[in-house]
Amino acid sequence: MSAGESANRSRRNPRRRNARAESDKPKLRTVRETSAGGLVVDGLDGPPAQRCAALIGRTDRRGRLLWSLPKGHIEQGETAEQTAMREVAEETGIRGSVLASLGSIDYWFVTEGRRVHKTVHHYLLRFLGGELSDEDVEVTEVAWVPLSELSSRLAYADERKLAAIASRLIEGMNDPGPETPVGRE
Repeated sequence: MSAGESANRSRRNPRRRNARAESDKPKLRTVRETSAGGLVVDGLDGPPAQRCAALIGRTDRRGRLLWSLPKGHIEQGETAEQTAMREVAEETGIRGSVLASLGSIDYWFVTEGRRVHKTVHHYLLRFLGGELSDEDVEVTEVAWVPLSELSSRLAYADERKLAAIASRLIEGMNDPGPETPVGRE
């Protein structure tokens, strides 16, 4: 094979060209992490325009404030629901009770020389009390955000999808359903 043919083959098959470089890289250890959190909503029994959710803002490496749902690691002996209520309280100062599951988000990232496969279970919570507080060291800001603004405020697409699910669940909770005529059997 001529030098030109060899060069063309390498261009067509980039995997072959990079095979040596990839094999020289140390293999990252893969770990699994599970967390839970939620969307705590105030005003569930009131008019839709008055419903709002407690969000947390964290500053990323570039200095941008990114709004997201409160969440954290599940501790030994804790259920995902208990973790969601605890993390919401720790990160926002707000107490809530779980109403429904919103689903889970699954993603990968690399940190400190390891690949992390993370699953976060999210729940819809009813506001029970408390005052907004950003005392948690991981949180830059906390805010009540109208439900109608969640799709534009939440930084992550997966969390925006969960907020849409929450809105549908809330509408279903407040829908009286078909009326049954009184006095009929």
